[in-house]
Amino acid sequence: MILEGRRILVTGVVNRQSIAYAIAERAQQQGAEVLLTSFGRIRRMTERAAKRLPEPVEVLELDVNQDGDLAALRDELAERWGTVDGAVHAIAFAPADALGGDFLATPRASAASAFETSAYSFKGLAEALAPLMGEGGSLVGLDFDATVAWPSYDWMGVSKAALESVSRYLARDLGPRGVRVNLVAAGPIRTAAASGVPGFSELESKWDEQAPLAWDVDDPTPVADAALFLLSDLARGTTGEILHVDGGVHAVGAATPSA
Repeated sequence: MILEGRRILVTGVVNRQSIAYAIAERAQQQGAEVLLTSFGRIRRMTERAAKRLPEPVEVLELDVNQDGDLAALRDELAERWGTVDGAVHAIAFAPADALGGDFLATPRASAASAFETSAYSFKGLAEALAPLMGEGGSLVGLDFDATVAWPSYDWMGVSKAALESVSRYLARDLGPRGVRVNLVAAGPIRTAAASGVPGFSELESKWDEQAPLAWDVDDPTPVADAALFLLSDLARGTTGEILHVDGGVHAVGAATPSA
């Protein structure tokens, strides 16, 4: 098992359809000890999901926009585990007026909120956990290809581009400590978060036609398994990378003709 004995923190689980849930589930199956985080009204949903994992786990409090929560999380993990081997950043949010196709009309505050929660928070999580990764560790974030402008994605797309840049700078600064930082750029998966993105249903309906390998929007396990690879020693020489798990859509400019 590639994560035998590892201690992995997973953020962003909302329910059993979450990509983060699939990562936590597969991590346990591969030998890891897992804890989840959540906060506010979503926490009850996370706790219900946590009970359905192969090994039910606790949910720790974490609002990534609160420095006090990040400090408290570090202290809690230091007391429970002593060291942390890996963490998954699966957190993103944009206000409704930062999505939907009216890019120019988005207020400054909404764009800032999207950036803070979806990109800057990766730095906050890394800063909190890096001191607990004594002999090295792995940070993995969830991404959506930010090299192009997607319909209706607007300031979330901008925030994902920022996340990609944050990841590279974290890789630069944490590499000397033995901490690797990578992203998984996933194709569309039908999750609670995705349902809040205007135009998502149209995007997902066309994705399978475009993907050379085909794509199942109801199956997050290919994304989860890629995250496990990056969390494991199999990726010990990889940092600052964006691993696309999207059926190959990022690599083609038009739908592949049928054979």
